[in-house]
Amino acid sequence: MTQTMSDLVQTARQRIREIGADDLHESLESGQDVVIVDVREPYEYEKGHIPDSVLVPRGLLEAASDPNTPHRIEALYSARERLVVLVCGTGGRSAMAADTLQQLGFSDVRSLAGGMKMWEAEEYPVAQGAYAGSLP
Repeated sequence: MTQTMSDLVQTARQRIREIGADDLHESLESGQDVVIVDVREPYEYEKGHIPDSVLVPRGLLEAASDPNTPHRIEALYSARERLVVLVCGTGGRSAMAADTLQQLGFSDVRSLAGGMKMWEAEEYPVAQGAYAGSLP
């Protein structure tokens, strides 16, 4: 039987933990050590993203998380023992990304339930503009 993207997302959601916008905002406000990784494309990130998030498009995630590749991103690969929250538009790509990072040995990974759509609906801070860091 052929699987759909929806099937893949549902399977990933069964294996990961999600975090709500309220809980993430509270964690950030309290100063908890959180690495926010936005897995959308650069043009999506530019339109609006969670302040201080790291842009790692979904297609680059595996290489960016591996310290042994030339495509590594230090903010991601060095966060294996920290809380990593993955963000996308509505929560599908971030769920699959969270599943991937767990398989790669990251210890505390969550997907933002509802993605940026939910974050913005709750009227939490949103920054705009191109990513200031570098991509692999």
